[in-house]
Amino acid sequence: MVTFEEFKKLEIKVAKIKDVQEHPNADKLYVLTIDLGEATKQIVAGIRLSYPDKSTLIGKQIAVVNNLEPAILRGIESQAMLLAASDENGISLLIPEKEVKTGSVIK
Repeated sequence: MVTFEEFKKLEIKVAKIKDVQEHPNADKLYVLTIDLGEATKQIVAGIRLSYPDKSTLIGKQIAVVNNLEPAILRGIESQAMLLAASDENGISLLIPEKEVKTGSVIK
């Protein structure tokens, strides 16, 4: 179990996808540049098979864990983590129901 106090430590925000590139060392990964309002970050995400046309991702608002410790994925640094759901049909990004200000906190 995670306590409410532990959960509150997560900084979950709305980001906008600005750029998407294929990861040079992995067929299932994209390297995304995201705008958080006050900062731009890079995310490495395993969503390539579910979103084969990377142009459909540009401009989408997504939910990200902004204060996650950076990780190196197949040689490229990921500075946050996007949130998505997955089932037997693939991966679906968690997106706001309507457009909100980039950088908005998710509570």
